[in-house]
Amino acid sequence: MAESVGKNFVVAILLVIFLGGIGIHRFYLGHKNTAIAMLVLGLLSPVTLGITAVVVGLWALYDLICICIGRLRPADGSEYVK
Repeated sequence: MAESVGKNFVVAILLVIFLGGIGIHRFYLGHKNTAIAMLVLGLLSPVTLGITAVVVGLWALYDLICICIGRLRPADGSEYVK
């Protein structure tokens, strides 16, 4: 049986910076329910005239800070690989 390898810290940071508006970093970290919520909100932004884009942007900024300080970790409990 293969050992569980943690997620890469740098990859998580880059995903939240470049694709945070659609929650890709949360899919990468294994937080599927909130990732789907971010994806739906991000895709609804043209319909809501950008209101949900602002919400998701702030959420992504919050996630970036949480990843940097260690509060948002992989869902399987593994540590980040640096």
